[in-house]
Amino acid sequence: MELIADQGGGMGYGLSSKMLVNLVDGCVQAKNVMPGSAMWTLDGDRTVQTTVVGVTALKGREAVDVVTDHMTFTASPDLLLATPEGWTRAKDAEGATVAWTPARKLCRERFTIRPGYEFGYFVGATCADGTVGKNYVSLIVNEEDFAARYAAALTACTGLSTRLEAVTRPSGYLKRDLPGFRVRVVSSLLSDAVRHYVGGDAHHMRQGFPRVVLRDIDTFQGFLDGYIDGDGCGTSHGYGRIITSANVPFLVEVARIIGARFTPSKRGLASRLYVSNRWQSRGTFTPEHHPLHPPESAWVQVREVRPRPALGAKPFTFYSYRLSPHPTFLVNGHLVREPW
Repeated sequence: MELIADQGGGMGYGLSSKMLVNLVDGCVQAKNVMPGSAMWTLDGDRTVQTTVVGVTALKGREAVDVVTDHMTFTASPDLLLATPEGWTRAKDAEGATVAWTPARKLCRERFTIRPGYEFGYFVGATCADGTVGKNYVSLIVNEEDFAARYAAALTACTGLSTRLEAVTRPSGYLKRDLPGFRVRVVSSLLSDAVRHYVGGDAHHMRQGFPRVVLRDIDTFQGFLDGYIDGDGCGTSHGYGRIITSANVPFLVEVARIIGARFTPSKRGLASRLYVSNRWQSRGTFTPEHHPLHPPESAWVQVREVRPRPALGAKPFTFYSYRLSPHPTFLVNGHLVREPW
């Protein structure tokens, strides 16, 4: 590490020594970052890693406290923060919106989501019968075969391990507990992904149609099969299947994609949509490309920037980093970089 002497009345570049930066191995104070350390940063809306190739400590007598929605950190006035309009100096950031990611989620397990029939089936079955919690996705159903198909599809498209659990659940209609099967996977990344697919609210009555399943015919067919296994049934003549749901906007969108006529129930009850086995021959399906992984970045407000001069004879020590391949890093989730 290179140490440069007191710059007098000047300003160093970087963070004050005790501020927390996000290494891949966990949070550390700025003064404890060493060459070779792997840091988290943001590339667009995804978290990625970058490596420290050099550390410099500079003395300076001027600093600012940047107060955001989530924390206060002390930095040199010229440290750059990312805004929707570009980079802005810390001293000028008051009132700005800056890029941020939840630091507590940086340590979670990451995996690659693979498109295809199994991915579509997982999304469809989750939309129909699943539960999406803060950090888990689960499905509880009566049929063991359905639960097994769901578990296999989830593992195939994410690589996450699954297992079936025998459970009981109350039946309001029969006034007794019924046997069932549960598949539950604890993963905040997966639950974030599903909420993102359906518009942020995974409640069955408020969820939007997950356009991510329109990547190709196979993925959408998987979605239909999974959704109908949860909220549908076959027909007596065998030429199609029926989807039953009270989420009318959801059914309207499915009907448009498969080229079907759809009339919502006028009695305020669940509506029914007929899905012909020959829907693909209508030529109404148009592929769309949407990201499979959820965005990991967000925007937070800088509430205040307070000048903070050094007290007495002791200056601030600011730590700055040379990084590769990305020149940016995270200060407790806030995206920053040094001046060019």
